[in-house]
Amino acid sequence: MRLAIDASRTTRADPTGTERYARDLIAALIPLASQHQITLYFRDTPVPGLFPDAPNVTNKVIPFRRAWTHVRLAAALMIDRPDITFVPAHSLPFLFPGRAVVTIHDLGYKFFPQAHPLKSRLYLDLTTRYSAYRASVVLADSIATASDLTRFYNTRADKVRVVYPGVDAPPIGSLADVRAKFNLPERYFVFVGTLQPRKNIERLAQAFAKVRAEFPDTGLVLAGAEGWLYDPKWIEGIDGIQVTGYVSDEEKGALLNGAVALSFPSLYEGFGFPAVEAMHAGTAVICSRTSSLPELTGDAALLVDPESVDAIAGAMRKMLTDPALRLKLIAGAKMQAQRFTWQSSAAAALSALEEAAR
Repeated sequence: MRLAIDASRTTRADPTGTERYARDLIAALIPLASQHQITLYFRDTPVPGLFPDAPNVTNKVIPFRRAWTHVRLAAALMIDRPDITFVPAHSLPFLFPGRAVVTIHDLGYKFFPQAHPLKSRLYLDLTTRYSAYRASVVLADSIATASDLTRFYNTRADKVRVVYPGVDAPPIGSLADVRAKFNLPERYFVFVGTLQPRKNIERLAQAFAKVRAEFPDTGLVLAGAEGWLYDPKWIEGIDGIQVTGYVSDEEKGALLNGAVALSFPSLYEGFGFPAVEAMHAGTAVICSRTSSLPELTGDAALLVDPESVDAIAGAMRKMLTDPALRLKLIAGAKMQAQRFTWQSSAAAALSALEEAAR
């Protein structure tokens, strides 16, 4: 088949989960799809070596400042007429020929509309609804997201395929360096992700304050950039919290590896990358018992009610006082993390693409 892939998100300098998903899935897909002709469409020129060289792959850079998907990509697809168009991030063009496969990562804006600017929320709702309808096959990051698609958009269950993303073990940098850089105590909990309302930072900070009162030598590291509606008052007046801003992959790996546990009581996750990265890094995990997180972590995490400050604090306290439990979770986590590979993800995605082409 002639396969068109929207690779526009793969060239961003500071990738978050969606950008990493597109980059890593395409990289794993190329070697598996050697019998197909693939065209990768970019908005910006990719750096050399971004994807494996292959004789069946063509790169097309089509710069455009605004509405790239719905104007520039759509026009290119009308000219090229591929058999299948694959968009690994929510939004298919409004007008294009042929069949399509789209990945829908989550419907967080439906659960927490207040966490998105109005214009952004309306656009997400419109494009996701349209994409789920227009696509021949929809890839969902988790069973939770697949269920949400049926619940909110009446997407037929027989056109949705749950394809878990791969999650690579993070490179682990120098713990001594990150301790010095961020002034960390010997024992600390770490949160990884964008600091925004649905990540539940305020309750996490309140829970940590309770734990800090009992264990004053313990810290909490919030590793991530400030997001939409971040409020400094969430952590105001609470000693022992370090906000790092965006961290490199090596710094993230070191922070995870040196932590007592990842504390990730997010209110909603289509797929919780930090939880799986922590399991890869040999770190115990505390996470919510809601959305996709229980299916990702299995029995290898302490699950908590994310709306209960006491429950979050209780889990953190257990991690500090029950070393046998912590070691048991770490052992289970390493095995659980092996389920999520880009090879298996790419194989499932390719099967869906071939199915849609038929």
